[in-house]
Amino acid sequence: MYGGALNGGLDAPRTGAVVIFFNPDAACVARANQLAAMTHCVVVDNTPTIQTASELGLSAAVVYLPNGENRGIATAINQGIEALVQAGLDIAVLFDQDSEPPASLLTELPMVIARANDAGEKVALVGPAYDDSRLRGVAPFVRFRWWKLKRIVPEGDKPIDVDFLISSGSCINLRWWAGIGPMDDALFIDLVDLEWCVRAKHMGYRILGVPWVRMSHELGSAPLRVFGNAYPMYGPLRHYYQFRNAIALMKRSSMPMTWKSTELIKLPVRLLIYCFFLKQRKQHLNMVWRGIADGWHGRLGPYR
Repeated sequence: MYGGALNGGLDAPRTGAVVIFFNPDAACVARANQLAAMTHCVVVDNTPTIQTASELGLSAAVVYLPNGENRGIATAINQGIEALVQAGLDIAVLFDQDSEPPASLLTELPMVIARANDAGEKVALVGPAYDDSRLRGVAPFVRFRWWKLKRIVPEGDKPIDVDFLISSGSCINLRWWAGIGPMDDALFIDLVDLEWCVRAKHMGYRILGVPWVRMSHELGSAPLRVFGNAYPMYGPLRHYYQFRNAIALMKRSSMPMTWKSTELIKLPVRLLIYCFFLKQRKQHLNMVWRGIADGWHGRLGPYR
């Protein structure tokens, strides 16, 4: 499998996109319409109001699935993928509503999977390197190691075995979807992609980073800079989910001990940052403690 030389007589796999909406603006709608002009596109809308595709300004080519409530990232992804499976497609490319993929992503990533299928390799997921100019620029791919993630610079023309990929821009091989199973609905949001990747790898499937494909993607709101380091920031509710799901997953025997060791380092650091560097520290810390308690007691699903 090599970048720039993937066709090799193989037919392009039947590819569709899944875009998750939540209170989308006009730019989000325009991006979905642009995707629909290039590939089969399913939009799953978690906005807590029921709208129609025409009210939003979506193209007639978009398959629009409004939930009328926020059912979470995991459930929305599962709904979108099921729609692609029912349509007889081979590949599902996942996007957040603000993702801006290059056109090459929709051809290069599916062909990496096509090559793997042709070679009899069990590749479940491939994904691009992502670029967030507000943080470190092009983010490295990662593998789990004791106490610290191994960071791999996305270079070269060969896919790189990794331990997980973020969902936005990632490309799921639907050949293996039913065997691996859907995203974990109970997690709702945060670490959904990580849990699925761990599950797939535990079952013997590969997760590949594709270094020659790059996608612009911003993590969270404006990053917080502490002692020269930039940390992506979210609201108190997202911090609730981050801590809750991290604690809940650390209690699962299926999660690697190497990953758990890195979380034992990262969670206290995040707590210190919230204590001393955030303006709304009381609200953030309150939601973090609730998340820790709910994660420990196994209270998952949407925050109530």
